[in-house]
Amino acid sequence: MTEEEKIMRSKLFRLILILVIFVVTSVWTPWGTRPVIAQENTVNYTYSELRNQDLSHRDLSSGVFAAADVRGSNFEGSNLSNSILTKAIFTDTNLAGVDLTGSFMDRVDLSHANLTNAILQDAIATSTNFSDTDITGADFSGAILDRYQAYLLCQRAKGVNPTTGVSTRSSLSCK
Repeated sequence: MTEEEKIMRSKLFRLILILVIFVVTSVWTPWGTRPVIAQENTVNYTYSELRNQDLSHRDLSSGVFAAADVRGSNFEGSNLSNSILTKAIFTDTNLAGVDLTGSFMDRVDLSHANLTNAILQDAIATSTNFSDTDITGADFSGAILDRYQAYLLCQRAKGVNPTTGVSTRSSLSCK
């Protein structure tokens, strides 16, 4: 096979591939399908100023709070599962009974927050500040934490989560 034949074959393959994609998409669309949009109903509070707000008992699952300032706000009993809280400021925030399952909490300031009976299963909380945070009854099962932060949390871990039945100490694998 000559070089010219290889080039022609490659162009023919690309043309056939484009036609197949066109036919599939044109046939598929009339069946009432529509593309799935990631986080279609997501609340996006990126860079928001939400200080001292009452956001309690709400479904904020898959919400985005990237770089949001929610100091002093009340999220008690809210669903924040699968949320993104990167670089957010949650200082002095009430997160009692909050579901943070599967959330991404990189570089979040949770100092002086209330995480009593919160569920943080399978959450990623790297470089997150938990200083003076009340974690009584919080469930960290499967959470990814900095090793030193987990050590510090174990120093004050106590209680059992009323929803999951898991003790805070065992969820943090404290010795």
